[in-house]
Amino acid sequence: MSALHVVVMGVSGCGKSAVGERLAAALGLPLIEGDSFHPPGNIAKMQQGVALTDEDRTGWLAVLGRELSHHPRGAVLTCSALKRSYRDSLRAAVPRLRFVHLALSQQDALRRVAGRPGHFYPPSLVASQFEALQDPAGEPGVIAIDALLPLATVVDRALEALRE
Repeated sequence: MSALHVVVMGVSGCGKSAVGERLAAALGLPLIEGDSFHPPGNIAKMQQGVALTDEDRTGWLAVLGRELSHHPRGAVLTCSALKRSYRDSLRAAVPRLRFVHLALSQQDALRRVAGRPGHFYPPSLVASQFEALQDPAGEPGVIAIDALLPLATVVDRALEALRE
């Protein structure tokens, strides 16, 4: 199999970390946890309930693109990748980049985020994620999966689609 680079994307609370971890393990690829690469200023803004701007995300996305490109055999990245321009930035770093979009409603995302103790991302910012989200349906290399399915089912469906 040739190199496989995958971004597990979606709004906060969709399950990016859990799916990314299992997907990376199943594919034998390293996991790049996108949140780990946010600069301290971005984390501070989010902790204060302030939504990130395109400008805040530009440097972060460049770093994530470089991280992906440092894994020529492939990698799985967790990243919200909310806007087409963000996804295009990542596509520019790695050819044939695939995306697994974990889709869910704003109400379900809010419920999940509110139930995560100790995470830096507050429930008050969920609405801003949905305002920023540009549906990736129809873009090249995008697989959409219902994030409310059981975790094992989500991973199985992603693996099946990635292997096609």
